[in-house]
Amino acid sequence: MAAIQGLRGTGQFDTDFRPKNYRELFTLLEPNGNAPLNALLSMTSSEGTDDPEFKNFRDELPERALQVNGAVSSASTTSVTIDAGNDNLFAVKGTIIVNSETGEVMRATADSTATGLTVERNIGGTSHTIADDAKLFIAGTAYEEGANSPTGVSFDASVASNFTQIFRTSFTVTETLKATNLRTGEKEDELATKALKLHMQDIERAMFFGKKHEANGSTSQPLRYTGGLINTMSSVIDRSTASNSMTEDQFDRALIEDVFAFGSKQQIMFCGAKVAGHLQKMGKDRWQPTAVEGAYGVNLTQYTTFVGDLMVHLHPQFRQIPGMDNAAVIIDFPYLKYRYMEGRDTQLLRDRQAADADAVKHEYLSECGLELMQDKVHTYIKNWTNLA
Repeated sequence: MAAIQGLRGTGQFDTDFRPKNYRELFTLLEPNGNAPLNALLSMTSSEGTDDPEFKNFRDELPERALQVNGAVSSASTTSVTIDAGNDNLFAVKGTIIVNSETGEVMRATADSTATGLTVERNIGGTSHTIADDAKLFIAGTAYEEGANSPTGVSFDASVASNFTQIFRTSFTVTETLKATNLRTGEKEDELATKALKLHMQDIERAMFFGKKHEANGSTSQPLRYTGGLINTMSSVIDRSTASNSMTEDQFDRALIEDVFAFGSKQQIMFCGAKVAGHLQKMGKDRWQPTAVEGAYGVNLTQYTTFVGDLMVHLHPQFRQIPGMDNAAVIIDFPYLKYRYMEGRDTQLLRDRQAADADAVKHEYLSECGLELMQDKVHTYIKNWTNLA
């Protein structure tokens, strides 16, 4: 049975697994139901928070690439104007800079400014014209014997945050209905099951489509919304600009250049029906998809490619939500975490009815959110209607 990076265990939900709350109970009973993301998240390292806003630090090495602003003739020997950018600051005195288009090697003879480089051109070769918008990159440093140390350059991690959102789903049964003998069975138990399914469906949808926001934040009763995957990810492949089409070759390039450019070599794709059809058609020709049934309770299909493995699941709710039949959300699970307010993970609160009500009222309540440890490792593909 295939292992999935970032998830506890090596197979199905074990018979000794004891759910700690109703969220885990639901995903144990219906892992392939309407909340497969929550089913997989219930097996990851969920973490409590003692503040409704939780933060994490994201850090990555800079690309240290620069872009020329205005062509430079081969006769010009010192000055190159560049577009403003943070990576420019890494071009300190002694830095080797290479023109990716011509291969010309230059050396910075002074620390860069916001938009300017002072360089020694054409190290060990022939001068070339530097085109407008040419891409330059830093390729090490070179210093003469006895030189002083270069100017120090550092970079800081960025801070990302999200909120926990309060989800509530109530159901009510009159005392008369409780006392009625029904052919369909105990009505209170039936409604409890249906309410839990709706509750988990609400959380699942928020984790995909929610928008981070806080209303009335300075009051005693703020209203908070958790940010979902689609509204948080910066890596988006939109095929609407290409007649809603993508070829197999274009999809391969998307896997190489975007999906597996960062993070793990095994990622999980939740997709709509049309995207599943595209993958099935491509799989018949080349991929030979392998079914991984029962892995962590969620049925997946493994697509092995040169750059990594896609573990694909046709999300049932993507059938119900307009526009998601031609979309896919690819998740790198080691960089995703379920966060819940301490003591307020999914639970059933009984007897919420008024004191004089001739009925019983119960509700499921969860205060939770989604934490993306990194952003670029997740990808959203949308508007992939046709396999060209």
